[in-house]
Amino acid sequence: MLKESSSMVPIELVKIIIDEKNHDQAVVLQEKGGLRQIPIVIGFMEATSIQMKISGVETPRPMTHDLLSAVITTLGARVESLSIDDLLEGTFFAKLRLRDKFGHQVSVDCRPSDGIAMAVRFKVPMFVEEKVFAQAIKNEL
Repeated sequence: MLKESSSMVPIELVKIIIDEKNHDQAVVLQEKGGLRQIPIVIGFMEATSIQMKISGVETPRPMTHDLLSAVITTLGARVESLSIDDLLEGTFFAKLRLRDKFGHQVSVDCRPSDGIAMAVRFKVPMFVEEKVFAQAIKNEL
């Protein structure tokens, strides 16, 4: 059984930055009830996907994250949470936690941007490992 460890800090998405001119995109995650923030640079398509879902924009055909959501749901599974659990050489690592139709929990490696896109679709909690917060803040100094 997979559990979020006690060193997991609940977070929320507080900002999406999309700069089409400079091709710079980022999400800013903030600890719930706190002030610490982590900016994560992401791709344009992922930023757009997250922004469209949050804004309630529907597309005439499924986008990639919508397709993945439909596959998960059709198979009787559900996403339970996202955890950003490592930061190595400037790259963030994350895992989606899912439960299959038989009740088994599984953890799937993903990019944080894809994980956030899925988390906003399934409206599930997101977490950052405390050591990742500490390392990300240290790297900004």
